[in-house]
Amino acid sequence: MPAHTLSDPARIAFAGTPEFAVPALERLAASGASIELVLTQPDRRSGRGRKLTASPVKHAAERLGLSVAQPATLRTPELAASWPAAPDVLVVAAYGLLLPQWLLDWPRCACVNVHASLLPRWRGAAPIQHAILAGEAETGVSIMRMEAGLDTGPVYAARPVGIDPGMTAGRLHDILAELGAELLVEVLPGILAGSLAPRPQDDASATWAGRIAKADARLDLNMNAAALERRVRAFNPWPVAEAGLTDGRRLRIWQAAAIDAEAGAPPGTILAAGAQGIDVATGDGLLRIERVQAPSAAAMDAGAWLAAHRLEGVSFVC
Repeated sequence: MPAHTLSDPARIAFAGTPEFAVPALERLAASGASIELVLTQPDRRSGRGRKLTASPVKHAAERLGLSVAQPATLRTPELAASWPAAPDVLVVAAYGLLLPQWLLDWPRCACVNVHASLLPRWRGAAPIQHAILAGEAETGVSIMRMEAGLDTGPVYAARPVGIDPGMTAGRLHDILAELGAELLVEVLPGILAGSLAPRPQDDASATWAGRIAKADARLDLNMNAAALERRVRAFNPWPVAEAGLTDGRRLRIWQAAAIDAEAGAPPGTILAAGAQGIDVATGDGLLRIERVQAPSAAAMDAGAWLAAHRLEGVSFVC
């Protein structure tokens, strides 16, 4: 697909932090926009060595030769004194800090956000995971004008995408990141020209996608098998679903499938274990665990893990 270009190069500031924001930054750079400043969160310590690590957006901006600022807070308007003059548009994609009113008012035209849902469905920090958790067949991306409320601003454009059976949050993330970047550069000329009017959201139809925590990863096998499968997919690649065995072992579960069959046993009971996986009774139906990871080990097919580990006499903890 040919890259979209801006007939009149726009002056852009960009705010983003994780991998989701990188395609939008790259598409803007390829469009001919003048990206005069990139805002991203400060370097964070991560990994076993607690080494300072730059965000994916910082790495991309430096590769593109762009100016980067990493304020720890946006509370004071005086920050902008060291930045370039106010841009035409501030584009925001998963920046991770709430924008105060002075920053919303900073650009000449608007603050524009790339959001990974069909607003007003799934406002909030984790729309991709919540769409999968809810068992929805479709989600998408929205380009919205930012205002003081979280994800409440009017929408310039939206584009849907199907959620295929078995799709993980990681795969859906990558699809939506590219789709959002594509839609952004398509609609930006109309936003800059004032010819594309955003439509207000229907607040009554809004749903909330709260932040996912590591504690959410523990599976409750009293739930039905279909809901458990969705949790496994929604938490891949982070925080990764996990379950414990009655002998104290714990397993991260990277892939599982709901089996429509009567368990005939209490939730957590292991009914079969072999090359196809580990069949576990749930509150309704069977969950076939297909890919696992033991602590300090690599993820592997459950059949390969079973070749070196026995499950006789144990069950999963509910």
